Amino acid sequence: MSLVKLDAGHLIALFQSWQQLFAEQREFLIALDGKVGDSDLGITMSKSFAAAAEAVAAEGADAGLSKLLRTAGATMARTAPSTMGTLTATGFLRASKAVEGLDALDTAALAQFWRAYTDGIAERGKAKVGDKTLLDVLDPLTRALEVEAERGADLTDALSSAVKAAEDALEATKSMVAQHGKAAAFQEKTLGLQDAGATVGLFLIRRMGEFAASQ
Repeated sequence: MSLVKLDAGHLIALFQSWQQLFAEQREFLIALDGKVGDSDLGITMSKSFAAAAEAVAAEGADAGLSKLLRTAGATMARTAPSTMGTLTATGFLRASKAVEGLDALDTAALAQFWRAYTDGIAERGKAKVGDKTLLDVLDPLTRALEVEAERGADLTDALSSAVKAAEDALEATKSMVAQHGKAAAFQEKTLGLQDAGATVGLFLIRRMGEFAASQ
C-alpha cells in the first residue's frame, strides 16, 4: 500500500530517513564537492538534517506540517550557516508557508511545496536554471510534480515521475559550466562533472519517493 497523502507523522519519519541518507552519503558528497568546491557539502548536509530530524521529532506530529517545516528550516539555518545550509533552510521555510493550514499533502499540495522550496532557493541564491546549481534539479522535479498534479496522479506515481526528471536533470548538469559559489572559479573545469548541489536535490526527492512507496 503506497502513500496517498503525506501528513505530519510521515514528515517526521521522512526527516529521520533524510538524516540517515545524508549520514550515509557524507563522504561521497565531501569528495564530489572537493573536486571544484571546498569539500564541506557532506558535513553541512549531514549536520543540518541530523539537527532538523531531532527538532521535528521533539515538536511531534501535533505541531502540524507547517510548523514542522518552519522548525526544520530554522534549525538548519542555525546549525549549518554555510551557503548550502542557508539555501536548504530557506527552501523549507518557504515550503512551510505554502502548506499553511493543510493537514496532509496530496500530489497538488506536494507540487506547491516543491514550487515554494524551489522559488525560495532561486531568490535567496540569486541563481537561475542553467547555472549548474541545485536549481537545475529542483526546477525539473517541481515541473514534473505540477504536470502529474494536473492529470490527477497519485502521490507515489507523481514522485516516481519527479525522481526520473531529477535523474535526467542531474545528468544534464555535467554539460553545464558553474556560475556560482567556489565552483564558478573553476569554470571550464566543471564541465563533465555532475553538480554537487544538484546531487543533493536528487537525493532529497529520491528518498521522498522511496519513503512514499514504502508506506
